[in-house]
Amino acid sequence: MPKMSTAEVHAFLDEPAHLVRIGTTDDDGWPRVVPTWFRLLDDQVFFTPRHESVFLANLRLDPRLSLSIDEDALPYRKVTVQGTARMVHDVGEDDDWREQYRDIARRYIPEDRVQAYVEGTIDQPRALLSVPLDSSRVTSWRMPVGDEDGTGIWARRYFLPGTKLADRTGRGPIG
Repeated sequence: MPKMSTAEVHAFLDEPAHLVRIGTTDDDGWPRVVPTWFRLLDDQVFFTPRHESVFLANLRLDPRLSLSIDEDALPYRKVTVQGTARMVHDVGEDDDWREQYRDIARRYIPEDRVQAYVEGTIDQPRALLSVPLDSSRVTSWRMPVGDEDGTGIWARRYFLPGTKLADRTGRGPIG
């Protein structure tokens, strides 16, 4: 299956407008997935939960999480991360990282509206968290591009004996 190189993953995560979907576990054991804004910087995914957000409370109890970033158009790139969130700045320290907040906002709203957005939400305290990619499990996938083999879109475990793709590729499941 086509995987992106580290450079392609970083380039994809650096593109504006993609949302990260953050998966945590509620205190009752139920999964929770929240889409939010993010920024890649220094091989870390940064995000900013508000003070009263449930997913921030979840991460305080258990910092393990899953991230999913994808796109709706070809080549349907996606990156998933299983890692541990790190508290960079806790709630109430917003003034210490306000410029990073502006940089995150710039990825999602026009430059001429960034300052107004930040000023309009400045009284909503947030935390700044990050997930370091170098200590996380990062996987990626995309559709084949150019002359790449179209049968490489799935992992071998999906090729059941006697199916069209298994016959076409001469590859059965890994046994």
